[in-house]
Amino acid sequence: MPKKQILTFTAFLLCLHITVAQNPKKLNSVEIFNKIEKLNFLGSVLYIAAHPDDENTRLISYLSNEQKARTGYLSLTRGDGGQNLIGTQLRELLGVIRTQELIEARKIDGGEQFFSRANDFGFSKNPTETLRIWDKEKVLADVIWAIRKFQPDVIVNRFDHRSPGTTHGHHTASAMLSVESFNLANNPTIFPDQLKFVKPWQSKRQFFNSSWWFYGSIEKFNAADKTNLIAIETGVYYPAIGKSNQEIAALSRSRHQSQGFGSTGVRGEETEYLEFINGDALKDKKSLFEGIDTSWNRVKGGKPIGDLLTKVAKEYDFKNPSESIPNLAKAYSMIQALDENHWAPLKLAEIKEAIASCAGLYLEAVAQIQEATPGSTIKVKIEAINRSSNSIELTSITSLPNNSTTTQNRDLKNNIVNNISLDLKLPESLNYTQPYWLKDNATVGMYTVNDQENIGVPDIIRDVKVVFKLKINGIAIPYERTVIYKYNDDVKGEVYNYLDIVPQVTTSIENKVLLFTDNIAKTVVVKIKSGKEDVKGNLQLELPKNWQVSPQSIPFTIAKKGTEQIVSFQVTPPLSADEAVLKSVAVIDNKRFDKEQIFINYDHITKQQVLQSAESKLIRTDLKTNNERIAYIMGAGDEVPNSLRQMGYTVTLIKADEITAQQLENFDVVITGVRAYNTINALTFKQNILFDFVKSGKTMVVQYNTNGDLVTDNIAPYPLKLSKDRVTEEDAEVRFLAPNHTVLNFPNKITTADFKGWKQEQGLYYPNEFDKAFTPILSSNDTAETPKNGALLIAQYGKGNYVYTGLSFFRELPEGVTGAYKLLANIISLSSVEKDSKSNTKK
Repeated sequence: MPKKQILTFTAFLLCLHITVAQNPKKLNSVEIFNKIEKLNFLGSVLYIAAHPDDENTRLISYLSNEQKARTGYLSLTRGDGGQNLIGTQLRELLGVIRTQELIEARKIDGGEQFFSRANDFGFSKNPTETLRIWDKEKVLADVIWAIRKFQPDVIVNRFDHRSPGTTHGHHTASAMLSVESFNLANNPTIFPDQLKFVKPWQSKRQFFNSSWWFYGSIEKFNAADKTNLIAIETGVYYPAIGKSNQEIAALSRSRHQSQGFGSTGVRGEETEYLEFINGDALKDKKSLFEGIDTSWNRVKGGKPIGDLLTKVAKEYDFKNPSESIPNLAKAYSMIQALDENHWAPLKLAEIKEAIASCAGLYLEAVAQIQEATPGSTIKVKIEAINRSSNSIELTSITSLPNNSTTTQNRDLKNNIVNNISLDLKLPESLNYTQPYWLKDNATVGMYTVNDQENIGVPDIIRDVKVVFKLKINGIAIPYERTVIYKYNDDVKGEVYNYLDIVPQVTTSIENKVLLFTDNIAKTVVVKIKSGKEDVKGNLQLELPKNWQVSPQSIPFTIAKKGTEQIVSFQVTPPLSADEAVLKSVAVIDNKRFDKEQIFINYDHITKQQVLQSAESKLIRTDLKTNNERIAYIMGAGDEVPNSLRQMGYTVTLIKADEITAQQLENFDVVITGVRAYNTINALTFKQNILFDFVKSGKTMVVQYNTNGDLVTDNIAPYPLKLSKDRVTEEDAEVRFLAPNHTVLNFPNKITTADFKGWKQEQGLYYPNEFDKAFTPILSSNDTAETPKNGALLIAQYGKGNYVYTGLSFFRELPEGVTGAYKLLANIISLSSVEKDSKSNTKK
């Protein structure tokens, strides 16, 4: 097979058998050749959009792997405001998941990942609102920072900057900021503090990545004038792996599992369209890089390097890649000698990994424990092996961040394993492992990152590393490896995780929201977890003076690291309505530990440790409930069942495919979780049973679903059509359409004050067409929009009540929004109140 046809994807093949980020790369000879070819292309493209899953993986894959360009994706947010189809994590924790999904996607399509500090605060209908909440100046600074640091020759926007109000406000805002940054990035008077680390940069040209979606339909797009569009044929087939570019892109997109973006790859011709919007226009429209020297000639003194790398590629032996090492090592030395600070360091990093792959060089630093505390000493097992006949010497090993060096001076002989034990002392000042953007308090629209050099870094910043200093064919080359932890699982085999730096103790309050409906004390359960051996201290709860806690503190002793102790306090609320934050604090030797350790662990991403303030929200309210027994059908995943238990209800989780009429006789209310009718196929066959349940005099509550991909069109006993109507302004005025309806009056009196303090949004995907059997209860709308009346619909069906609500209870209840609790209690009580009313009438 001609070498020009041998093209593959390092990350793609790895992802066929590796599911987590920290597994070592073990490249085959075709993958190595791809790396070598990429060494000779010095051109770059930065793709810019708003969220994880906004990126066009087909174009990113094509540019990175067919064009061999350095390709980056700048997602302005980490997707914190979305919904979660794989678990119950929302907001910041969802942002952590979606960050990792993007990182995994880039490993497949070959791109690099970047972010700004913008916080995804939820759906926004226009860019004006978006830029106000985001703090436009800071996000603009971050886009310019990304451009100056990445130095793209070409910028591609996913969205159209000229179409505010036609799509998500974040989308349009991302394009507007990109367009504004195009020339500003080259102006030294703009954000001059950045110039301590980067230099002004002018990209050559900028495009809008248009598609049929922006025209409303494929038919309209096919009929449109494409004179101003550049067509790129991305339907490439890669014979070395038997996959099309679209199939690779689909695998990349399918990493966005939390958003349900599993994608099926296609084959054959496919065209991507780009509209020129800035910079130097193309003349022949054949290459995005027209007029840009993408060879080593663009670097002073680079031509000999390009010539040498061309020779390496031409003479590459697929049966013995190690034959390329002498010339690759020579090229490494030549690049190192360049007086250039952008392409030189980038290509040095690429070429030394190519050399390692050619040599079958395996370097690894494995901690004997997964968690360690600052100030402790950990044992690290070093493995180094050279699986080639080339001369490689391990001269020294340096551990970071303590910067301790041990001299080795040992030859790495062909296929002989070298195991070395190392004691690594961790500094007392070492940062805990956590997403750096969550370390300091955030605003609704922005994360706080004070270190300029950290802005845009995609992943957790890990400081514990080992540097292997080698001589390969006489040329000194350092290799840095992050310290990991691994073990053997009887089912999964070898499992990799990173080493996590943890506090001496972490604590967790059992209930994140505690409801008090009277002034009787409640038990607060706190779990204490040890991060080291032999931990002793005192645990105390901190809360306002009008709340009482007993005892004042509880001593604890935990002998073994990683074990837990559970303690209980009694908390008494004030006599009148109040809300407070309860914080759990462990004190050891006068040092406070106030963090909760949270792990996010899914097979498709790297295990993540998040440290949040160990606290709970306390609510003293006059909430009234009855004793309804609730069956809850979990949908995409939410915390509503836990909130219902806090309200005093008995809640049973039931599986849709196990629903029977006999089973439902034990319940008064059935509630379907968020997006249940988007995600649970079994509901298609259970609707008659559920509707009969309502007809018998019970209540069914259906929480929001999206209007696409419903498992059945008959989600209600009467005609009801979902739309994309939503109220994103959480403080929008709420009007009562049926003020005398039971749901607004019993057992709790609902007023407009109960809609104060809602988080992120009021609701989403409201029905906009519904049968006259439904009574619309609420009306609300965002600024300058028409009223939306589908937030809460109630219909009597037989003797019972069917309720459809798009209100975001799944967000409000875990946040402790009192009004949401009161309204949901009334919804749950509908049939009970009516039964009591009829009973009293008979009497």
